[in-house]
Amino acid sequence: MTGLIVLGVLVFLLAVLVIYVIMIYNGFVALKNNIERNWSNIDVLLKQRYDELPKLIKVCEGYMQHEQKTLEAVIKARSMVNQARTDEQKVQAQNMLTDTLKSLFMVVERYPDLKADKSFQQLGYRITELEDQIADRREFLNESVNIYNIRVEQFPDVIVASIFSFAKRTLWQIDPQHRQDVKVEFEHT
Repeated sequence: MTGLIVLGVLVFLLAVLVIYVIMIYNGFVALKNNIERNWSNIDVLLKQRYDELPKLIKVCEGYMQHEQKTLEAVIKARSMVNQARTDEQKVQAQNMLTDTLKSLFMVVERYPDLKADKSFQQLGYRITELEDQIADRREFLNESVNIYNIRVEQFPDVIVASIFSFAKRTLWQIDPQHRQDVKVEFEHT
Protein backbone atom coordinates (compact mmCIF):
# COMPACT_ATOMS: atom_id res chain seq x y z
CA MET A 1 0.00 0.00 0.00
CA THR A 2 2.81 2.41 0.86
CA GLY A 3 4.44 1.61 -2.47
CA LEU A 4 1.26 2.68 -4.32
CA ILE A 5 1.11 5.94 -2.38
CA VAL A 6 4.77 6.70 -3.16
CA LEU A 7 4.19 5.78 -6.82
CA GLY A 8 1.07 7.98 -6.91
CA VAL A 9 2.99 10.92 -5.40
CA LEU A 10 5.86 10.43 -7.89
CA VAL A 11 3.43 10.29 -10.84
CA PHE A 12 1.68 13.40 -9.52
CA LEU A 13 5.00 15.28 -9.13
CA LEU A 14 6.12 14.17 -12.60
CA ALA A 15 2.80 15.35 -14.08
CA VAL A 16 3.18 18.73 -12.33
CA LEU A 17 6.77 19.01 -13.64
CA VAL A 18 5.70 18.15 -17.20
CA ILE A 19 2.85 20.68 -17.06
CA TYR A 20 5.25 23.32 -15.71
CA VAL A 21 7.78 22.65 -18.51
CA ILE A 22 4.96 22.85 -21.08
CA MET A 23 3.85 26.21 -19.66
CA ILE A 24 7.39 27.60 -19.81
CA TYR A 25 7.85 26.25 -23.36
CA ASN A 26 4.56 27.78 -24.50
CA GLY A 27 5.60 31.09 -22.93
CA PHE A 28 8.80 31.05 -24.98
CA VAL A 29 6.86 30.23 -28.14
CA ALA A 30 4.50 33.16 -27.53
CA LEU A 31 7.40 35.56 -26.89
CA LYS A 32 9.30 34.30 -29.95
CA ASN A 33 6.23 34.82 -32.12
CA ASN A 34 5.73 38.32 -30.68
CA ILE A 35 9.27 39.19 -31.73
CA GLU A 36 8.68 37.81 -35.23
CA ARG A 37 5.38 39.73 -35.49
CA ASN A 38 7.11 42.93 -34.38
CA TRP A 39 9.85 42.39 -36.99
CA SER A 40 7.15 41.82 -39.57
CA ASN A 41 5.39 45.06 -38.55
CA ILE A 42 8.68 46.91 -38.97
CA ASP A 43 9.20 45.21 -42.35
CA VAL A 44 5.82 46.49 -43.57
CA LEU A 45 6.83 50.08 -42.78
CA LEU A 46 10.34 49.58 -44.15
CA LYS A 47 8.85 48.26 -47.39
CA GLN A 48 6.62 51.33 -47.64
CA ARG A 49 9.64 53.59 -47.07
CA TYR A 50 11.65 51.55 -49.57
CA ASP A 51 8.91 51.99 -52.18
CA GLU A 52 8.64 55.76 -51.56
CA LEU A 53 12.37 56.46 -51.91
CA PRO A 54 12.60 56.20 -55.73
CA LYS A 55 9.83 58.81 -56.00
CA LEU A 56 11.66 61.13 -53.60
CA ILE A 57 14.96 60.63 -55.40
CA LYS A 58 13.32 61.34 -58.76
CA VAL A 59 11.87 64.63 -57.47
CA CYS A 60 15.23 65.61 -55.97
CA GLU A 61 17.30 64.74 -59.04
CA GLY A 62 15.86 67.56 -61.09
CA TYR A 63 16.86 70.13 -58.50
CA MET A 64 20.08 68.68 -57.18
CA GLN A 65 22.28 67.83 -60.18
CA HIS A 66 25.51 68.71 -58.35
CA GLU A 67 24.48 66.85 -55.16
CA GLN A 68 24.75 63.51 -56.93
CA LYS A 69 26.89 62.07 -54.13
CA THR A 70 24.06 62.40 -51.60
CA LEU A 71 21.52 60.84 -53.95
CA GLU A 72 23.91 57.98 -54.74
CA ALA A 73 24.37 57.33 -51.01
CA VAL A 74 20.59 57.02 -50.58
CA ILE A 75 20.38 54.69 -53.58
CA LYS A 76 23.29 52.58 -52.26
CA ALA A 77 21.72 52.37 -48.79
CA ARG A 78 18.40 51.34 -50.33
CA SER A 79 20.21 48.60 -52.25
CA MET A 80 21.90 47.36 -49.05
CA VAL A 81 18.48 47.06 -47.42
CA ASN A 82 17.37 44.84 -50.27
CA GLN A 83 20.45 42.61 -49.91
CA ALA A 84 20.35 42.22 -46.11
CA ARG A 85 19.51 38.70 -44.97
CA THR A 86 20.16 38.36 -41.23
CA ASP A 87 18.52 40.45 -38.52
CA GLU A 88 21.86 42.10 -37.81
CA GLN A 89 22.44 42.96 -41.48
CA LYS A 90 18.92 44.35 -41.71
CA VAL A 91 19.46 46.56 -38.67
CA GLN A 92 22.76 47.88 -40.06
CA ALA A 93 21.29 48.51 -43.50
CA GLN A 94 18.23 50.28 -42.08
CA ASN A 95 20.41 52.44 -39.85
CA MET A 96 22.53 53.38 -42.88
CA LEU A 97 19.40 54.24 -44.87
CA THR A 98 18.11 56.40 -42.02
CA ASP A 99 21.46 58.23 -41.94
CA THR A 100 21.46 58.88 -45.67
CA LEU A 101 17.89 60.16 -45.52
CA LYS A 102 18.90 62.60 -42.79
CA SER A 103 21.77 63.75 -45.00
CA LEU A 104 19.42 64.15 -47.94
CA PHE A 105 17.00 66.27 -45.95
CA MET A 106 19.89 68.43 -44.69
CA VAL A 107 21.09 69.00 -48.26
CA VAL A 108 17.54 69.85 -49.32
CA GLU A 109 17.67 72.83 -46.96
CA ARG A 110 19.97 74.50 -49.51
CA TYR A 111 17.32 74.23 -52.24
CA PRO A 112 14.36 76.50 -51.51
CA ASP A 113 12.67 75.62 -54.81
CA LEU A 114 12.86 71.93 -53.97
CA LYS A 115 11.56 72.51 -50.44
CA ALA A 116 8.62 74.40 -51.96
CA ASP A 117 7.86 71.64 -54.48
CA LYS A 118 4.50 70.02 -53.62
CA SER A 119 5.62 66.53 -54.63
CA PHE A 120 8.73 66.81 -52.49
CA GLN A 121 6.74 68.11 -49.54
CA GLN A 122 4.25 65.26 -49.76
CA LEU A 123 6.97 62.64 -50.11
CA GLY A 124 9.03 64.26 -47.36
CA TYR A 125 6.06 64.25 -44.98
CA ARG A 126 5.28 60.64 -45.91
CA ILE A 127 8.84 59.45 -45.29
CA THR A 128 9.04 61.43 -42.05
CA GLU A 129 5.76 59.83 -40.94
CA LEU A 130 7.11 56.39 -41.84
CA GLU A 131 10.34 57.10 -39.93
CA ASP A 132 8.30 57.97 -36.83
CA GLN A 133 6.24 54.80 -37.15
CA ILE A 134 9.39 52.72 -37.67
CA ALA A 135 10.88 54.22 -34.50
CA ASP A 136 7.73 53.27 -32.57
CA ARG A 137 7.82 49.72 -33.92
CA ARG A 138 11.49 49.40 -33.06
CA GLU A 139 10.57 50.26 -29.50
CA PHE A 140 7.92 47.50 -29.47
CA LEU A 141 10.43 45.06 -30.96
CA ASN A 142 13.05 45.89 -28.35
CA GLU A 143 10.50 45.51 -25.56
CA SER A 144 9.54 42.05 -26.85
CA VAL A 145 13.18 41.03 -27.26
CA ASN A 146 13.99 42.29 -23.77
CA ILE A 147 11.16 40.30 -22.16
CA TYR A 148 12.20 37.21 -24.13
CA ASN A 149 15.90 37.59 -23.21
CA ILE A 150 15.06 38.01 -19.52
CA ARG A 151 13.05 34.79 -19.58
CA VAL A 152 15.85 32.95 -21.42
CA GLU A 153 18.24 33.84 -18.60
CA GLN A 154 15.93 33.42 -15.57
CA PHE A 155 15.88 30.29 -13.48
CA PRO A 156 14.16 27.85 -14.00
CA ASP A 157 13.27 29.07 -17.51
CA VAL A 158 16.96 28.92 -18.48
CA ILE A 159 16.79 25.11 -18.18
CA VAL A 160 13.83 24.82 -20.55
CA ALA A 161 15.40 27.42 -22.87
CA SER A 162 18.61 25.43 -23.16
CA ILE A 163 16.79 22.11 -23.64
CA PHE A 164 14.68 23.52 -26.49
CA SER A 165 17.41 25.80 -27.93
CA PHE A 166 15.76 29.14 -27.19
CA ALA A 167 18.69 31.55 -27.54
CA LYS A 168 18.97 35.24 -26.73
CA ARG A 169 17.90 37.63 -29.48
CA THR A 170 19.56 40.86 -30.53
CA LEU A 171 18.01 44.21 -29.68
CA TRP A 172 17.66 46.80 -32.42
CA GLN A 173 20.54 49.15 -31.75
CA ILE A 174 21.64 52.40 -33.28
CA ASP A 175 25.04 52.96 -34.79
CA PRO A 176 27.51 53.81 -31.98
CA GLN A 177 28.40 57.05 -33.82
CA HIS A 178 24.92 58.34 -33.04
CA ARG A 179 25.65 58.21 -29.33
CA GLN A 180 28.31 60.89 -29.60
CA ASP A 181 27.54 64.52 -28.92
CA VAL A 182 26.81 66.59 -31.98
CA LYS A 183 29.16 69.50 -32.44
CA VAL A 184 27.18 72.62 -33.24
CA GLU A 185 28.97 75.68 -34.52
CA PHE A 186 27.44 79.04 -35.30
CA GLU A 187 28.94 81.25 -37.95
CA HIS A 188 29.82 84.74 -36.77
CA THR A 189 29.01 87.51 -39.18
